[in-house]
Amino acid sequence: MKKILLLALLLSGCSVTLPVDGTMEDGDETFTGTTTGYADGSGTLTVVSNKNLRCEGNWSYVARPTYGRGIFRCNNGKSGPFEFNGAGQHGTGIGRLGNRRFTFTYG
Repeated sequence: MKKILLLALLLSGCSVTLPVDGTMEDGDETFTGTTTGYADGSGTLTVVSNKNLRCEGNWSYVARPTYGRGIFRCNNGKSGPFEFNGAGQHGTGIGRLGNRRFTFTYG
């Protein structure tokens, strides 16, 4: 049923927004946020950490609808790539901010 609802939303031109949770690889910093996907295969990912780091990125599917990637830009001047894999409204991702690696889940 969820897949049918997601497909109906995407075909109607609407967007789908899902929660995001993540952590830096060293466990020193955690973050929460949202990702929004659009019918054209693009989207945004916005997160805020427990240390007030705010990062925003745009992404697009590389292998629709399971694999995508994008670039973060943060309020501390750092940026870095991220990628994700998923099925439907759930998935996992990895990325880098400067020399720090992070992981996240969505959905």
